Amino acid sequence: MHHMGKLRPLALLFLRVGLGVIFIYNGYPKLFGRRLEHIDEMIHINHLPAYFLYIAFVLEVGGGALLIAGLFTRLVGLLLAGEMAIAMWKGEQFFQNPLAVDKYELALALGVGAFALATFGAGMISLDQAIFGKEK
Repeated sequence: MHHMGKLRPLALLFLRVGLGVIFIYNGYPKLFGRRLEHIDEMIHINHLPAYFLYIAFVLEVGGGALLIAGLFTRLVGLLLAGEMAIAMWKGEQFFQNPLAVDKYELALALGVGAFALATFGAGMISLDQAIFGKEK
């Protein structure tokens, strides 16, 4: 299993790209998709300000693109993990029934993945590495 450590840069690349694609896929419809009515209703039901929709859009689409590129990965990962925590808390009704994992599983998986990237960084195959140099 010692040899698996050599695959860390590739694993971080796959994690970044996978999460980035999912964030973009779920963020784009918040402003331009058919699900807009549902999302707008959810924001009002949960007593969130209307501008939260725009913040979520920018975080998910812009943050997803930055994750794919591996640029500012730690900061973006932390912001996206925080957004997913809010989504679980407010939007997915985590506290109403924590055992109903099917209601918040996507937000949980995305949040944990984003937090892992905030913790480990982008890896060697990234713009962070190319621009800012060696990771600490």
